[in-house]
Amino acid sequence: MKILHILNDGPDSLSSEVIGLQAREHDVTVIDLSKAELSYEKIIDAIFSHERVISW
Repeated sequence: MKILHILNDGPDSLSSEVIGLQAREHDVTVIDLSKAELSYEKIIDAIFSHERVISW
């Protein structure tokens, strides 16, 4: 399963733990909006190319 995590304010202990656990068994991608300078188009493309999206 492809899972996308979108971090609005950067990682915290809970999000880091969940992402680490999921990465053991799934294809996990993380977009950190507090650091990444991505276009809206790239973010939308990432959302639609993953089966599950989690926003923190």
